Amino acid sequence: MLGIRYPILLGPFGGGLSSIDLARIVSGGGGLGSFGAHYLDQAQIAALVADMRSAIEGPFNVNLWVSTHDLPEAEMTRERFDAAVARLRPVYEAAGAEPPPYPERFFVDFAQQAEALIAAAPPVFSFVFGVPDAAILAECRRAKIVTIGTATTPDEAVALDEAGVDLIVASGLEAGGHRGAFIKEAEDSLFGTMPLVRTVVGEVKAPVIAAGGIADGAGIAAAFALGAEGVQIGTAFLATDESGATPAHRSILFSPAGRSTVLTRKFSGRLARGVRNRLSDEMLLDPADIAPYPYQSYLLAPVYAKTRAEGRTDTVSLWAGQGAPLLRHTRAADLFASLVDDAGKAMSRPTVGTR
Repeated sequence: MLGIRYPILLGPFGGGLSSIDLARIVSGGGGLGSFGAHYLDQAQIAALVADMRSAIEGPFNVNLWVSTHDLPEAEMTRERFDAAVARLRPVYEAAGAEPPPYPERFFVDFAQQAEALIAAAPPVFSFVFGVPDAAILAECRRAKIVTIGTATTPDEAVALDEAGVDLIVASGLEAGGHRGAFIKEAEDSLFGTMPLVRTVVGEVKAPVIAAGGIADGAGIAAAFALGAEGVQIGTAFLATDESGATPAHRSILFSPAGRSTVLTRKFSGRLARGVRNRLSDEMLLDPADIAPYPYQSYLLAPVYAKTRAEGRTDTVSLWAGQGAPLLRHTRAADLFASLVDDAGKAMSRPTVGTR
C-alpha cells in the first residue's frame, strides 16, 4: 500500500525536530520517511512537499494535527494572556528570556493546512489528534494519497477504521512526544504498546502499525508477533545526527538521564513524554500555570529558543520515549540498516519450545 520495501516508518517529529535529510535517508533505505508539519502554514506546507519531492526518491509522509486548539482563540483574550505571562514569569527569569507578544494569531488552522497538503499531494498524509472530516479523506482518495491515522486506544482505532483511513498507527504510552488522544482525555487513554497493538489488530480491518518503545530489531519482531504489519520508530531516529534535535538533546538521549522520562502537560499544554528536567519536575507546580494547547507552547517558545541556543537542557522540552536505553546508533543510515538486519535475525530464530 505504501510502496516501500521494509515496513519501517520514521516518526514525524514536530517543533522543528524533523528534517528532510533524515526523511531522505529512511525513504532511501526502503522505509517511509516522515516530516511533522503541524506548525507550518499553507505556503510553507506547499514548499515543504516540493522540497521533499525533489530530495527524496520514493514515498514520503507529511504529518498534521487534526485538533490544533484546546481553547478557541477568541477565548484567549489579552487579559487572559497577560495573566498567563505573569504566572510564567519565574520560567522566563530562569531562562533569561522575554515573554512573547500577544499575536494576531496563535496557531494555524487544520482545515487550511489539509487543503494545502492535498493540493501538494504527498504520497502519504498522516495525522494525529483526531479523524479528519469525510470530505478531506475523500479528497485524499481522489488524489491517491495514502492516509495514516494514529490511535492511542482501541476505540480511537475503530473510529479511524470506520472513517476509511488506510492504515492505523497504534501508539502505546511508551512513545515519546505528544499523546494523540482524541476521544477521552489523554490521561485516561494510556495503553501500553503490547496490549494496544494486540487489541487493535483484532478490532479493525486496516493494517496496523505499532509505535511506542520500539527502538531495535527485537522490538520490530515483537510487534509483528502481536499482529502488526509495520512499525513506527521515533526516538531512535531522533537521536541521530540527521534529525533536527539539538546536539544537547541528542546527547541526553544516550545518557543515563535519557532513561528517565515523564508524561506531563507542562511543556505544551498537552500530555507528552519527555526527559525529566528542571522544567518538568521543579517548575509550574500549580496546574493553573499550564495554559491550554497551543497557548502554553506559544508562551514558552522564547524560553525554549533561549535554552536551546545556549546548549542547555533544563528549561526546554526534550521529547523521548521509553526505548531510549536501547539506543546505539548516531547515524540514521546505520540505524536503519541495523533495524532491518536485526529484525530479520530475530524473526528467524526458533520460537520457545521448538527444537
